[in-house]
Amino acid sequence: QLQVVESGGGLVQPGGSLRLSCAASGFALNYYTIGWFRQAPGKEREVVSCIRHGDDSTYYADSVKGRFTISRDNAKNTVYLQMNSPEPEEPAVYFCALTSYARCIGSSIGVPPRASWGQGTQVTVSS
Repeated sequence: QLQVVESGGGLVQPGGSLRLSCAASGFALNYYTIGWFRQAPGKEREVVSCIRHGDDSTYYADSVKGRFTISRDNAKNTVYLQMNSPEPEEPAVYFCALTSYARCIGSSIGVPPRASWGQGTQVTVSS
């Protein structure tokens, strides 16, 4: 399986910001479409954002458009999710994984069989 590791979560105040990182070992992330997902307590996992392989086209869920930004740094083999002004209703564990653009725009939380979920990184919004 293709393993990824999420980091960068923590406690953030309303109106603050965080940058989450998705790093890979043993393979190049730029060869694949990468998605960010989140799962809040009592809620199902959902697609947040994706970045397409090849041309770096991006997709955002309607709920985060204008506030979150996904990007890729090939030199560091890392995909980022910049979170600006997370809402108090958005505390969740954030995950990254290999996906496909078709799955992403279809809001599918399914990933290819060779993909491996990381343990996620917790984001908590509190004053």
